[in-house]
Amino acid sequence: MSWLKAIDGGVELLVLVQPRASRTKVVGEHDGRLKIALSAPPVDGEANAALIEFVSDALEVKKASVALIEGDTSRRKRLRVVGVTAQTARASLAP
Repeated sequence: MSWLKAIDGGVELLVLVQPRASRTKVVGEHDGRLKIALSAPPVDGEANAALIEFVSDALEVKKASVALIEGDTSRRKRLRVVGVTAQTARASLAP
């Protein structure tokens, strides 16, 4: 899976977000990224906060373990999640 990369102590996720969806959920894969629909609007960081909360809940880690590394104002984002294995992330987030 090109959207998932194992790193020392965790994983990196390549994500494509779709804000203002009817509900927050994993939609599938698109262009080598995991596509996640977010119910939050892309205003004042609400979509980023919703993404971090969704990923932390799905992977059962604290929100502080999820960091937005790249794509603060873009739909294409890169996240780092510490304290989780690639196998766990794949099982929890795969469409």
